Amino acid sequence: MKTDDVVSALAYSFAQAHAEPGRADLQAPYNDLARFILCQQAKLPDYLRAPMRAATLGFDLAGLLLTGGPFHTQPPANRRRQAEAWKNSRLGFQRDLMRYYESLAVLALYSRQVQGPESGPPALPAPMLTECRVSSVECRTEGSPRALPGPMPTEGVISVPARESRCAIAVVGSGPGGAITACLLAEAGRDVLLIEEGPFCPLESCPPFSKEEMLRKYRNGGQTVAMGRNKVAYVEGCCVGGGSEINSGLYHRAPPEILELWRRQFKVSALTEADLRPHFEACERELSVSLLPGAAPAASLKLHQGASRLGWKSLEVPRWFRYGPGNAAGGQRQSMTRTFVPRLLQAGGKLLPQTRIQRLRRQAGKWLLQGSHASAGALRIEAETVFLCGGALQTPALLRRSGITRNIGNALQMHPTVKIVARFPDPVNAADMGVPAHQVKEFAPRLSFGCSISSPPYLALGMIDHPSWASEVRHDWTCMANYYAMLAGQGRGTVRPLPMFGDPLVRYQLGEPDRRHLAEGLGKLAEVLFAAGALALYPGLAGGPRLLSRDDLRQLPEMLPNGLARLMTVHLFSSCPMGEDQHVCATDSFGRVHGFDHLFVNDASLLCTAPGVNPQGSIMALARRNVIHFLG
Repeated sequence: MKTDDVVSALAYSFAQAHAEPGRADLQAPYNDLARFILCQQAKLPDYLRAPMRAATLGFDLAGLLLTGGPFHTQPPANRRRQAEAWKNSRLGFQRDLMRYYESLAVLALYSRQVQGPESGPPALPAPMLTECRVSSVECRTEGSPRALPGPMPTEGVISVPARESRCAIAVVGSGPGGAITACLLAEAGRDVLLIEEGPFCPLESCPPFSKEEMLRKYRNGGQTVAMGRNKVAYVEGCCVGGGSEINSGLYHRAPPEILELWRRQFKVSALTEADLRPHFEACERELSVSLLPGAAPAASLKLHQGASRLGWKSLEVPRWFRYGPGNAAGGQRQSMTRTFVPRLLQAGGKLLPQTRIQRLRRQAGKWLLQGSHASAGALRIEAETVFLCGGALQTPALLRRSGITRNIGNALQMHPTVKIVARFPDPVNAADMGVPAHQVKEFAPRLSFGCSISSPPYLALGMIDHPSWASEVRHDWTCMANYYAMLAGQGRGTVRPLPMFGDPLVRYQLGEPDRRHLAEGLGKLAEVLFAAGALALYPGLAGGPRLLSRDDLRQLPEMLPNGLARLMTVHLFSSCPMGEDQHVCATDSFGRVHGFDHLFVNDASLLCTAPGVNPQGSIMALARRNVIHFLG
């Protein structure tokens, strides 16, 4: 028996529920959906691949008990009954397995079409990647490679490294922390090598927030989850530029009260608002942080209008976008591959993509980095100084694999979010809307509300818990949008490498107070959306209610039930907190790992607690501050 047969049967079973006469883009055959799911299975964290295969085969064999034959041999009606029974099971692993397959099938199905049903013929299915590993030069799809507009930086980009090499400073990880670190060091005349595990795929290589982007730029294809009684899905960038290549570019400075908390509780030096102001201002200039030059998207304005009617504080969040003549509507995101990475190369720095560093060790007064390149195989890099900038998960995992464990990976924090799909009487959505920029800050920093990516594939994902009304996405997606409630909670997690596996195990405990606060946030988000004129709300709760008026808010739980809320986050931090209190801090106030010379952390790991705002502004300002301190 092959899992391919079971995956194909599941893909057809879930997709057929969305088929509709007159909509060729939603009709069979669904072979492209099965191929996408199989490709994603190959990208799962390595410690989950064998359990996923076993669970899938177990589900197939369960058909013998229900209907006398394996699932994949059953007629469509029997398949649907078995899949629905597992999806609604009280057993978490059965429920999670079906949601995994349904989510991938729905995402792939609705990614076929990029136009509304009234705007013309359906688009052809998007091309599938022929392989999961992406070239450092170009991102290949079926047929000929996609043309990449604009020149690709080549001088200083190492495509085939030597098996052994040396540099003065090695920077591991090219996201906002790593790109700024490497750029400023190179511009100061230092010999710098920037090392990135993922490929070099510019912004133009695939549409933002698309299935293609997920395959090319997300770690594990976006299939990463923090384990616990309430699992929290999260995403990490795995490409040159890291998270800056896949996020929405929303920008906040760290709130002054948060900086005061870090100074007091963790004994962090040089962290007043005045200390950080020049670094915030410099990053804002270099990334063109600004407000929209024109009107905000309608979905964004709905949130603002609802907050205004309730007397709640709401604001437009600036973004690192550059606007010019002719592109005021969309602008260009100023990611690291548009800004600091080119500057690094122009200053004489080197970039080594598709290289995974597996461990560090001290040898003869130098640091030896042991790793592997996608095509060259095993390699060793000797460096005088190392800056680790792999993010809140990969940095502590690398340190722990290297035997450096004191206060490393023990205090992971995040901003858990729960979502609502809202349907309005008038259009609020469009194919090119992107991510709206308004947020409600009435209850910040504990709770914040905003609008999320709302393309048809993501709306369809949001409606998985409401199958009776899933057809609304097919008919009225332009009147719908995704909204979220984000919590700066008290939960804690851990990051641990596993023997014989490459991917770290991430755990996170969402305590009872956080579950209550998230339920409160869900209710307040629903309240502001009804104030904005929403006709119907669909919260991300398994078996959750459809809300048609404020009177229905009493149907929401006072505390999120364990295992039934669809939680996710894009903000991870605090796994190597900075500060002078060596009982709890992994590094000193400027990122040097306590007890080690010439070893620094300079990324989201340093943030001492959840900041309650999008963290990348804080990450970049701290990275700049720490590099300038290092340079003296």
